[in-house]
Amino acid sequence: MNTPDSPTDTDSPADTDSPTDTLGMREAMLGLPEQIEASIAAIDSVPGLPSSTSIDQVLILGMGDSGFGGDVAAACARPFAPLPIVVYGGYLPPSWVSSSTLVIAISESGTTEETLESLEAAVESGAPLVAVTNGGELENLARRAGAPVLPVAKPGPMPRASLGSLATPIMLALDQIGLFPGARLWLDEAVTQLKIRREQLLSSNSPAKELADAIGSTMPVIYGGGAIGTTAARRWKVAFNHNVKTPAFWAPMPDLCHNELVGWTGDAVPTEKLFTQIQLRHESEHPQTARRFEYVEEKTLDEMASVLSVEALGESSVAQLFDLVLMGDMTSLELAANRGIDPGPLNLVEDLKVWLGP
Repeated sequence: MNTPDSPTDTDSPADTDSPTDTLGMREAMLGLPEQIEASIAAIDSVPGLPSSTSIDQVLILGMGDSGFGGDVAAACARPFAPLPIVVYGGYLPPSWVSSSTLVIAISESGTTEETLESLEAAVESGAPLVAVTNGGELENLARRAGAPVLPVAKPGPMPRASLGSLATPIMLALDQIGLFPGARLWLDEAVTQLKIRREQLLSSNSPAKELADAIGSTMPVIYGGGAIGTTAARRWKVAFNHNVKTPAFWAPMPDLCHNELVGWTGDAVPTEKLFTQIQLRHESEHPQTARRFEYVEEKTLDEMASVLSVEALGESSVAQLFDLVLMGDMTSLELAANRGIDPGPLNLVEDLKVWLGP
C-alpha cells in the first residue's frame, strides 16, 4: 500500500490530540519541522570545534531516544564524511578513543548514566568534546572541560518527540567542521518536505491512519534497506514499542535475506496471521536491494496478514529519512489511538530506573 500524493481537509496539530494522549505526543511529533527550524535558528555557529585535520574519527555517544538523534545524524552524514562516524551506547567507550577522536555526547536531560560514564572515560583520553543537552551533569561536565554545549532547542514531552532538536545540532556541528558539507541546505529541504507530509497526515485520508487500520491487531515487522531505510525501520520498531506498547520487529535489507527470511519458511511460523510486514522504500536503494524487496514479499506473503509499502518523499536523502520517520511516528500514534493506548508514559522504563538505582 503506497502513501497518497496529495493532502485534503487539513486540521491544525493542536486540534487532533487523542483524548488518551496525556502528554501531547501527537502535537509534539507533528512539530518535527519546527524543531529543525528552531535548532538552526539557535545554532548559528559552534565555537571551539576542532578542525577536520586534527581528528581521525567521530564518536557519537547516546542512549535510547536521545541516541537515535545520533543515528539519524550519522546516517545522513556518512556518505559525505572522509572519516568514520560511529554511534555508541553503553558504559565504556571503544578502546580506540583518543585525542584525535571528536566525541559528541547527546542526552536531552543530561542525566543518562550510560552516556555520562562513557563520556568521562572519553574525556580522560583527551578527546575533544561537544555536548548536546539541556542541562544535567552532561552540561556540567562539558562546561568544566571548556567544551561547546549545544541546546535541544524545542524539546518535546519525551525525548522521542524531540528528534529534530536532537539530530540537527550534531549535523550542524559536522557541517561546520567540514564533515557534512551542505547540511544546513539539506535540513531546509527536509523542513519543506515535512510540512508537505504533515498536511497529508492531517487530512481526512491520512496515509498514517490507513496504515494503522491495515495493521489492526497484528504485530508489525518492518524492513528497510540502505542507511535511510535501516535507520527508519529501527525508528518505526521503537515507535510501535513506545507509543503502542506492542511488540514490533525490524531487520535490514539485504542482510535479512541471509537469515530472517529463512525463519519465515520453518515449521515454527504461527499458522495464524499475526504479523504485518511494512517495507520502507526510498530512491537511494541499490538496484539489487530493490529486487530483494520483491522476492521477500513473494516468499513471506502467505505468512503475513498483509505486506504494506511506504515510499519516502523528498528531494534529498536527508529529507527522505525525516519523511519516513514522521510517517512511522504518526502511524504508531494512530495505532495507539485505535487501541485506546496512551502513547506518552513509559512506566516500565521508569520502573527500571528505580530498580537500578541506589
